[in-house]
Amino acid sequence: MDAVLRRRLQERQSQSRYRRRRTVASPQGREIQLNGRRVLQFCSNDYLGLANHPALVDAMQQTADRRGVGAGASHLVCGHSDIHHQLEQRLAAITGRDRALLFSTGYMANLGTVSALLGKGDHILEDRLNHASLLDAGLLSGARFQRFQHNSLDDLSRRLSKLPDDGQRLIVVDAVYSMDGDRAPLAELASLSAQHNAWLMADDAHGFGVLGEHGAGSAQEAGLDQQQLPVLMGTLGKAIGSFGAFVAGSETLIESLIQFARPYIYTTAMPPAVAAATLAALDLLETEAWRRQHLSSLITRFRTGAQALGLPLMASTTAIQPLLVGEEERALAISRDLEERGVLISAIRPPTVPQGTSRLRITLSAAHTEKDIDTLLEVLSEAWQPQHRSPQD
Repeated sequence: MDAVLRRRLQERQSQSRYRRRRTVASPQGREIQLNGRRVLQFCSNDYLGLANHPALVDAMQQTADRRGVGAGASHLVCGHSDIHHQLEQRLAAITGRDRALLFSTGYMANLGTVSALLGKGDHILEDRLNHASLLDAGLLSGARFQRFQHNSLDDLSRRLSKLPDDGQRLIVVDAVYSMDGDRAPLAELASLSAQHNAWLMADDAHGFGVLGEHGAGSAQEAGLDQQQLPVLMGTLGKAIGSFGAFVAGSETLIESLIQFARPYIYTTAMPPAVAAATLAALDLLETEAWRRQHLSSLITRFRTGAQALGLPLMASTTAIQPLLVGEEERALAISRDLEERGVLISAIRPPTVPQGTSRLRITLSAAHTEKDIDTLLEVLSEAWQPQHRSPQD
């Protein structure tokens, strides 16, 4: 076995696609301690800067003192605490849905939801750039699986028109695409779903907490209720700064997931202390709108500066601001150069993104300052040297 696996590892190394973990020795924040020194980091999904907020830390510590650490069992045995229940009710209220259901991770939420809704004889249509968890969910569901061109309503409409009348139809998209930072046209997708008698599901992992007038996410920003967008997934480990995920929707949807979503049924519930920290984060989401406003101003500042420097911006107005590099080796070289200069930005390569589209995935946070953005732009302009450029540049 080891001989076979070593060949696979060597092949990945030769392709400049080998992944290596970094060991962080500090809390998450605008700066982290890495390899014995502090670096300014732009690769965390902590969009609102809540991951190390004192209110979350205090809520977790106090609840752990009272309730211990582990939940002890799955939600359906004896692991569903009153704190979990309170969190679900709060998430339902924020998203404007009847109910919400907690999952341990976003990956599990997507696998569990899709497999509970669809089976053999049904149809699932997914955007080509959907997150791996959504693609895996579609493949594992047993439904007839199609991928449509990214954000192409015409391609999706053509595929829907050709479907047979039998079976359920589910359209699945990322509300905000994690590697490109652009958004799905949710309002138009909702209209198309209604025309073709299909259900619509959106993974709002990178929108919940950041987008919308009150931070309720992409559905709120698009003005879609649970009839128009019946299946809404969000994560709690990004903008909310905690851990876990949820699905929000109608009473019938949530009861169906409780009965049929295997990753929910057969997984130990998240620790109650984590749920308590999440409730504290939701308090901040509602009372500290300045975080979203500050983040929005930082995004504008970065894009204006990057455009002035001639950097290869992708079409994103969200906190995810990728710079398209192209080849794997080049993206790695620039990322290493930046780290030597004290700025941490991950190089994203295939198979996470299509071949030839390797990039520097820059993510901004409300924890950053305007000076941090100016530092980032200065270091990027220095690292983007001719020796890193491909001939077509």
